[in-house]
Amino acid sequence: MAALGAPAFADNREGMEIIGQPIPGGIGFQPAATELARELQWLDGLLLVIITAIVLFVTALIAWTIVRHNAKSNPEPARFSHNTPIEITWTVVPILILVFIGAFSLPVLFKQQEIPEAEVTIKATGYQWFWGYEYPEHDFGFESFMLARDELAEHGYEDEHFLLATDTAMVVPVDTTVVVQVTAADVIHSWTIPAFGVKQDGIPGRLAELWFSAEKEGIYFGQCSELCGKDHAYMPITVKVVSKEEYARWLDTAIAQYNGTPRTVDYAAK
Repeated sequence: MAALGAPAFADNREGMEIIGQPIPGGIGFQPAATELARELQWLDGLLLVIITAIVLFVTALIAWTIVRHNAKSNPEPARFSHNTPIEITWTVVPILILVFIGAFSLPVLFKQQEIPEAEVTIKATGYQWFWGYEYPEHDFGFESFMLARDELAEHGYEDEHFLLATDTAMVVPVDTTVVVQVTAADVIHSWTIPAFGVKQDGIPGRLAELWFSAEKEGIYFGQCSELCGKDHAYMPITVKVVSKEEYARWLDTAIAQYNGTPRTVDYAAK
């Protein structure tokens, strides 16, 4: 496999839409670009409804108790210490709520953890403080560093993309099952793309996997999400989702640049 080194070519934005990025003052999710992300966001909405209903119910009970059982309204306090029906209710109802939540959350979790057969496999390695990417099927790799503010325009980015954009991007084809093998070379890092609904810790000496199938072409940003040292905040992740035809052209260029193994798959025909 070709040795990783400083990127010999730079990835430009090339007018591509930036879809997955944080928004100042934003309180919601990034637009879901995968089925996994949609399911996670739906589950979050379901849990929000359940939690809100519980909070309102408990608040109403507290208010009713304050009004009904204060010293003025009820000068003679009750002397009983047990109420079997109520105790059974507050034990059984939470169990039923948790079973209901589990019935929806466990399938989402299993879907994330059951890795399908990959159409494209990429290995992401976390370093202090940058990411390295390898395409093992083609025996080449490169490293990805955060762009300095004065380098953004050269790569087609704007000032608002400072701390988000990198000099090279992990490039993947749209509507394709991508399996990312995540590890680390020094300390624990975490590879995360919020719009894809994926997050996986990279642990030195171990190889973990995540998968996604991006449904829309564009540029997506992520960030190392595990505190990994003094420059933890400066190792962003950039993923470029392109058409299958464009991916095939990029792959041929990268293989030639890094002396990789020529591809045998016609991605444009898939």
